[in-house]
Amino acid sequence: MKTLHFGVFEVMGPQVGGTLSWPHPLSASIDYADPQHWIRMARTVEDAGFDFLFFAGGYGYPIVGDDISRVAVERGINFAGLDPDYLIPMLAQATSRLGFVVTMPTGVDHPVQLARRFTTLDHLTRGRIGWNIVTGASQNAVADVFGHDEMVPHDVRYAMAREFVELAATMWESSWSDDALVADRVTGEFARRDGVRRLDYAGEHYSSRGYYTAPPSPQRTPVLFQAGTSPTGRAFAAGSAECVFVQATTPTRTASAVADIRRLADERGRDGAGLKLMAGMTVFVAETADRARELEAEFDAMQTDEIVAALYAGNTGIDLLSLDPDRTLHQVLDAGGPVGQMGTSNIERFLGDDAPMVREILDQLRGRGTRGFRVVGDGASVADQIERLAAETDLDGFLIEPVFAPSDLEAFGRLVMPILRGRGRLADARPGETLRARMTQTPENDRLGSAHPVIAAAPVPA
Repeated sequence: MKTLHFGVFEVMGPQVGGTLSWPHPLSASIDYADPQHWIRMARTVEDAGFDFLFFAGGYGYPIVGDDISRVAVERGINFAGLDPDYLIPMLAQATSRLGFVVTMPTGVDHPVQLARRFTTLDHLTRGRIGWNIVTGASQNAVADVFGHDEMVPHDVRYAMAREFVELAATMWESSWSDDALVADRVTGEFARRDGVRRLDYAGEHYSSRGYYTAPPSPQRTPVLFQAGTSPTGRAFAAGSAECVFVQATTPTRTASAVADIRRLADERGRDGAGLKLMAGMTVFVAETADRARELEAEFDAMQTDEIVAALYAGNTGIDLLSLDPDRTLHQVLDAGGPVGQMGTSNIERFLGDDAPMVREILDQLRGRGTRGFRVVGDGASVADQIERLAAETDLDGFLIEPVFAPSDLEAFGRLVMPILRGRGRLADARPGETLRARMTQTPENDRLGSAHPVIAAAPVPA
């Protein structure tokens, strides 16, 4: 029986998933700038047995036409947020087993800046950190904010990401030998000179010469997460990621994406079955199924077409409300629209022979936004549905996307996790265990390993 892994998908902002929930009386997510809000959440999910707390992030925001979406500002839809990486050291002190995954894009900083940031976080968490690798989100807004003349093309962003990860991993894994750090008070020797190696990396997009000055951390390389199920994104995940977030649409389509990523990993000489593939999940759970459905209805009543359109435009560059509602998204292709540069997986899902009308897309996405599967019921029913989805898709776990945080996370931990644990579906972490050892379920497996394609392809420092 497959062990299932669980994370919590969060942002350091008003709400997650591109949907409206923060004004609801059960939600405390508007307190996102309060450290105690996050300490309470981290302790809640650790006690429940979650593997990690995941933070999305970025510099973008929804653009409709040529300007920021009005409804995004007025309702806080993927607008307003702080940098979650500054929370991690504080939350690590408040917990002993919980992992932390932080999203950082590959197209903003130089690899050496990101590498040192993650080395620091891995030290401060004692090996409980992961990096969610993204090539960007809301790239049209990001291009404007950073003063770029135009967006970097989709496939070029992934080519840059491959180099970025390769260079960062070379710094983490190869710049210091295992015995280079001495720190001997008697002799006064800090590090062996012959154990610190010079890096000379010259790529098409990034280069670096010299020495990486951050001493190795418990994992050296953070656990590599990646989200993106476009064809290019799948290929990148198969060659680089240890954990992959797959877009949850229908069980059949999700199963196809999972199988394809595992196949691509096998073709690259990796163990595709060993990758941890996860998808988002929104859960409405209560002591009774009737109360769970009431919570779902209260959430759905807060959503509008304008919220859906704002989020979709921010993700894809396409304003659904400006299109003919009785035609498919093929009208955008026919007009030479921006398809292919942003949110490709969220566009391609609505194309093809069975493409829905724009009106149907709005209806389908209302209350869903970027959220994944939706599950509703009492504790036993929700546990049943989770196990069924795992069996139908071959997923290794789910990221719970809070609606009324942290109250719904507390309910999930109280009503669902004990049932899954009783069924042998959870493997609780040990204090002192690294995130990589926890996710691979292999004690002492703290390192990425020299056979990983990112390391194998990188030049060896002198």
